Amino acid sequence: MADTVLYEVSDGLATITLNRPEAMNALNVATKVALRDAVRAAADDNAVRAVLLTAAGDRAFCVGQDLKEHIGLLAEGSGHVMSTVKEHYNPVVRALTEAPKPVVAAVNGVAAGAGFGFALAADYRVVADTASFNTSFAGVALTADSGVSWTLPRVVGPGRAADLLLFPRTVKAAEAYELGIANRVVPAASLREAAEQVARMLASGPTVAYAAIKEAMAFGFSHSLSETLEKEDELQTRAGASEDHAIAVRAFVEKKDPTYLGR
Repeated sequence: MADTVLYEVSDGLATITLNRPEAMNALNVATKVALRDAVRAAADDNAVRAVLLTAAGDRAFCVGQDLKEHIGLLAEGSGHVMSTVKEHYNPVVRALTEAPKPVVAAVNGVAAGAGFGFALAADYRVVADTASFNTSFAGVALTADSGVSWTLPRVVGPGRAADLLLFPRTVKAAEAYELGIANRVVPAASLREAAEQVARMLASGPTVAYAAIKEAMAFGFSHSLSETLEKEDELQTRAGASEDHAIAVRAFVEKKDPTYLGR
């Protein structure tokens, strides 16, 4: 894995760190490949019970595509320009959203373009009070990618999503919280500690239930109430048969804190 993306697993928590702070964590080819592979590894590893997606430095979470490299690839007529969404961005978003474990994004600075998309693909966003968001795509004559056309309307509503996509602008942390983009806003100096606390709490929680919650919410976005009720029944049956559920009920009766096994 390239050193532009750092990957570490500790006590059930996989931490993925974008590591190009000098370039505001822009996504060049090497970084996109490494990020895709890291997110897939975290999603597929049964020992990982939660994922923390973060970035080095204090200026940017990720400003999206590295446009300096992009210009060079355009000049060369490289096929990578047209294939990178399918080969890199889509797999990252799918792995984050479909992983049977919660994903926390620690947004330390600017999240723009695909960087905004990756943050939206997380289940929970802890945001520094100095951070900001920008769709950016229309500003370089492109349409939305990285799932933004799907996730953003579901987070802020279709009207606000259209406004943010058609007229890209900087959305600061306080407004992001009001719009529902940020779940929690914390002082920049305490971002990593706050995000890791959330992620570790989830890593020690009822993993089977979390997976079912993610699956139910994704299903409900594109199905009727009747179909969703049937899905909830299916998922509740699965969760109810888990060891975690038995542990939780026993702990409740005994007035103890449960220690979940993640199965």
